[in-house]
Amino acid sequence: MLAPLPYDERDRVIAAMQAVQHALDGTAPAGSRTVILRDPRPGDLGWVVQQHGEVYAREYGYTSEFEALVAEVAAGYLRSFDPAWEKGWIAELDGERVGSVFVVRKSATVAQLRLLILAAQARGLGLGGRLVDECITFARAKDYRKMVLWTNGQLAAARAIYAARGFQLVSSEPLHAYGQDLVGETWELRLC
Repeated sequence: MLAPLPYDERDRVIAAMQAVQHALDGTAPAGSRTVILRDPRPGDLGWVVQQHGEVYAREYGYTSEFEALVAEVAAGYLRSFDPAWEKGWIAELDGERVGSVFVVRKSATVAQLRLLILAAQARGLGLGGRLVDECITFARAKDYRKMVLWTNGQLAAARAIYAARGFQLVSSEPLHAYGQDLVGETWELRLC
């Protein structure tokens, strides 16, 4: 029945059906929010770039140099996407995009977590951890031996998510980038 509908309409219908089900069976409190993790669709990577540019400028004072880096990462993902080894997730809250994360193939045995972001209205709901958990589950299912990521020391919430899931900080170095003095960090998680 949903097949003739465009993807965004399908998601809205499913979310509405879930809301009705929860209301009828009493499994969700009144006013609860609907979260969907879905595959990226056309336009989503542009949104990911925009969110990184806006959030990091507003919250950390980053220059557009950072947005350019994110645009390059997103373009690389789109150009060389290999569905056998890579995957992305877009998080929606009540039908609006609020987050993303991607797994890319760094080598035959190493997966890389990229472009984790959450809009302000989605923070504190456990969604960042859920997105990272999806990445780890995917990487394990593909028999990657290790997952790596790069972040910086000022991103306390993201670093806490990584540490809680067993990622270890393996290297750090001071750098000046995006108009800021930062500490770049590489984290790793053994998957087997």
